[in-house]
Amino acid sequence: MSKAIKEKKSDYTELKNELRKKGVKYAMGSYVDVHGVMKSKVVPIDYLEDMMNGSELYTVYALEGMGGAGPQDDECQTIPDQESLVILPWKKDVAWFASDLHYHDRPYPLCSRVILKQQMEKARASGFEFMLGIEPEFYVFRKDENGNVVPYAKEDTLTMPGYDMRTTLHSMSYLDVMVDHMNDLGWEVNSFVHEGGNGQYEFDFTFENALVTADRLTFLRLMAGEVARQHGAFTSFMPKPFSDNFGSGAHHNMSLYEVGTDNNVFIDKDDPRGNGLSKIAYSFIAGLLKHADALTAISAPIVNSYKRLTPRGMMPQISWAPVYATYGRNNRTAMLRVPKNRPAIENRVPDISTNFYLSSALHLAAGLEGIKDQLDPGDLVDHDLYHFTNQELKDFGVDTLPRDLLEAVEAFDSDPLTEEVFGKEFKDEWVELKKKEWAEHHFQVTNYERDRYLTKY
Repeated sequence: MSKAIKEKKSDYTELKNELRKKGVKYAMGSYVDVHGVMKSKVVPIDYLEDMMNGSELYTVYALEGMGGAGPQDDECQTIPDQESLVILPWKKDVAWFASDLHYHDRPYPLCSRVILKQQMEKARASGFEFMLGIEPEFYVFRKDENGNVVPYAKEDTLTMPGYDMRTTLHSMSYLDVMVDHMNDLGWEVNSFVHEGGNGQYEFDFTFENALVTADRLTFLRLMAGEVARQHGAFTSFMPKPFSDNFGSGAHHNMSLYEVGTDNNVFIDKDDPRGNGLSKIAYSFIAGLLKHADALTAISAPIVNSYKRLTPRGMMPQISWAPVYATYGRNNRTAMLRVPKNRPAIENRVPDISTNFYLSSALHLAAGLEGIKDQLDPGDLVDHDLYHFTNQELKDFGVDTLPRDLLEAVEAFDSDPLTEEVFGKEFKDEWVELKKKEWAEHHFQVTNYERDRYLTKY
């Protein structure tokens, strides 16, 4: 432990004793890599106080996209957030904390959680608290006796199983445990559903400020996978696991509250446009649309993400996925939606593979810029844009979202807001990493190509 940490060491004796009484033997203070995947060491409970004060060191820049330091440089330390404490519902002898990375006793600028916290502080300085609810969709699979990947419930074979009661009930051995765990953690599950894909589910629970929500969604992926493993199954957070089945979104439902109050500043019952939205809300929407392509890059962050963002693709029915950079009331072809049942702005582009800290940070920054510049998004577009011609889209002033990762990353790279939010070093590393990912994908010769072209000429 560094001298500086020893000098400012806080007392966590009470916390340690409380956790020990609850049967906790180990603690983990995790950070996330650039992909939003959790990383951590495990500390026996006797050393909890040291961990909370930053004793655990990590060579984070050995991971891709986490900084350009070399083997001669000092390590980062994790500073756990006590407010994020969770006792693992499936392994109650382990306590978990979301943590910030620090370097030389200062927040590490390439830490995803630090980046979000910085944007939230900027919002609070303007009088706003950023509230966020995310709708996580993901698949639960098993492998059959032949090693084939199949849905969790063997009966889950309908062409369109969305909302189906029977296949939902056949999956309750998994779903019930997940709901119990989420409610034990105080997340207040208000509904869950069999989504449109075979083996695909969605859980909806209460919204919170963006930091808490990002912590929860990051933890959810871990918990969902561990519960599935206990049931002889596994989860997939791949946005589009199969070409002929639905993609998995993580729609961001955003609102701004006046700091210290329950006043949602997006609401205006006297809205002259008749949508119940305030001028602040319209400007927030306009900011999101201004930076739509960069937001898509960070919210749909992998090659596979763009197999989801298409009207139909190889599916027997429409995908219900957003494709166009506009906003509407109940228009699911559009990037942004103003739902009738909640006072929020919903971005339907983000998928379940996203780093929730990074996506939240850029959404907030884009919306705040729209407010600062008093931008206007124009009128709602409530048409089925899937069936519009290019000329009709042009007439409505509607742009198409990026069609692949490379197009999105190039837009991200050219957008000045991304460097403002993430810093030059992070931005440059992320762009390089994603262009490399695109190139590795692009240069692969696939079975599809061989089947189509090997003997064609």
